[in-house]
Amino acid sequence: MTAGWRWPIAQFLPQPPAGGTSSAPYGALDVPPPFTGAARTHPIPHGAGRAASREQLLGEGMAPGTNDKQPAETKDDERVTALRRFAAAGRNWRRARLAGSAVLMAIALTGGAIALGAARDGAAAPVATSSAVDPALLASGDLATTIASLQAHLRTQPKDSDSWATLGLAYVEQARTKGDPSRYPQAEKSLKRALQITPDNDQALAAEAALAAARHEFAQALTYADQALKQNPYSANALSSRIDALVELGRYDEASKAADLADQRKPGVPVFTRYAYVRELRGDVKGAQRVLQQALSTATSKGDTSYVAAQLGLLAWNQGDYKSALDYYARALAADENYLPALEGRARAQAASGDRADAIKGMELVVSRYPLPQPLVELGELYEDRNAKGDKEKAEDQYALVEAWIALARANGVNADLDTALAAADHGNKAEALKAARAEWARRHTVHTADALAWALHVNGKDKEALPYARQATATGYHNASFLYHQGMIELANGEKAAGRAALTKALKLNPGFSPLGARTARKALEDSK
Repeated sequence: MTAGWRWPIAQFLPQPPAGGTSSAPYGALDVPPPFTGAARTHPIPHGAGRAASREQLLGEGMAPGTNDKQPAETKDDERVTALRRFAAAGRNWRRARLAGSAVLMAIALTGGAIALGAARDGAAAPVATSSAVDPALLASGDLATTIASLQAHLRTQPKDSDSWATLGLAYVEQARTKGDPSRYPQAEKSLKRALQITPDNDQALAAEAALAAARHEFAQALTYADQALKQNPYSANALSSRIDALVELGRYDEASKAADLADQRKPGVPVFTRYAYVRELRGDVKGAQRVLQQALSTATSKGDTSYVAAQLGLLAWNQGDYKSALDYYARALAADENYLPALEGRARAQAASGDRADAIKGMELVVSRYPLPQPLVELGELYEDRNAKGDKEKAEDQYALVEAWIALARANGVNADLDTALAAADHGNKAEALKAARAEWARRHTVHTADALAWALHVNGKDKEALPYARQATATGYHNASFLYHQGMIELANGEKAAGRAALTKALKLNPGFSPLGARTARKALEDSK
């Protein structure tokens, strides 16, 4: 069961604006993501001046930022409406027409302007009123206007490598905020142009790191981040991407050191949240919570408040503290009523609290705006759990959309093996899930890839091979009920009754509502193994 997992973070994390500093949100790591997600839907706000260090944050407090929430875009609703129309026919194209569905999904997401990696910019764009574009426009909340202004500027100043770098980063951010991987080829084209003009442009190198991470090419992301830091040791983008890459490569000790270095050079919310997540991965929940709570207590901007509160909500939910989770999500939504990670988290906490009707309503709202894999799977499982008339078909529609999104992502240069493994193990082609999980494990060894491989092996009947991976996933002390559930089921399948029952009991004690389907299966397994 996928609820409670986090999809790979890099595709959801924003980067500080090129050429600027940021006290912006979005630092939670390996999700999701993800997907969540875990994560994860707003362009980052832009902080003013130098942020407080983590040590100062735990003492005197942090300087206020200037974050504003992102305005709603009418075209987004139209695109998602089109996508949902295709989803209604999901059962008909889930297999044979999957590639065609990816094309339709691309058209729906991009309003027909871009499909399957087309890198041509639209012809229409407002005339720039200035000879240069401030990179802080990336933080304005209106990426479409920012991109149009950059395009217009570059038509008259085509050798401005910094603006090409900013445009590339804007495309990466747009792909993340809209769940639209067809923007990545545009980002690649812009960044290539920037580096052709100025090969050692640190902004472009840092943006290349962000693009590589978004495509789940984490070794490449680390290489670009290091190259950028050679040119500019204080690059906020590069410092953030370096932490992300090390985490996603499973190099947690190095990631912790990288977070300390980033805190010394460019302190701010992106660093604090990354630092907190590194601590959480190693089982230090109290340490992670302390940093996030102090960050929240000193946050004055809407963007910082909504982001950090949502991160605290997720941390509380992971520990089974649903009341606190709902309180944090309420605080996030009070700062920004449209903040999708908080809407998604609230729906998840409502489901765990037994409020299934509101949970379904809330998750339907989330996927109607951003049809990304994790909320799609979670909505599908909520439908399955309710099991009313038509719910089976509704659930299948969500899973079909996940497959279409993965096909679209692959067509645009995204390594989607972990996405495939997470979704397909329970709701798709099990053999494909195992193939993808093995491929991802060959690239990187993290707690998430270990868990995904263990579960894919299990659903394919390879329980003996699965067991060491399941135990490796929980070896760092990371408090994740889904991982414990997988470990327990695999241990029972291997005849290790006492160990299996202990892991399942621990999972349900930690987070009894970690998944509507998984929790039910865990309780039944405990009953059957008495």
